[in-house]
Amino acid sequence: MTAISGMRTGPAAVAVSAAIRFRAACPDCRERFELSAGALRLAIGASRRTTFYSFTCPECGSAVRKPAGERIVELLSGGGVRTLRLHTALR
Repeated sequence: MTAISGMRTGPAAVAVSAAIRFRAACPDCRERFELSAGALRLAIGASRRTTFYSFTCPECGSAVRKPAGERIVELLSGGGVRTLRLHTALR
């Protein structure tokens, strides 16, 4: 997954251009396409297994879920993708 815009953002909240698009691919139909920030969801969990992004393939309609490392999290959150922070159990 790569951001197409050359826009760089830091951790502060900033206005994000609607023109930012992300390249993605579907593992089911193998199509490659571009998605807007509104078409993606990012979930940040306590571990690598529970941190992922998801989208629906515009070609075949499959629900796609892929792991998101630190760089992907940075790109998606900086690009305006809605983020869900998953809670951990209280100890």
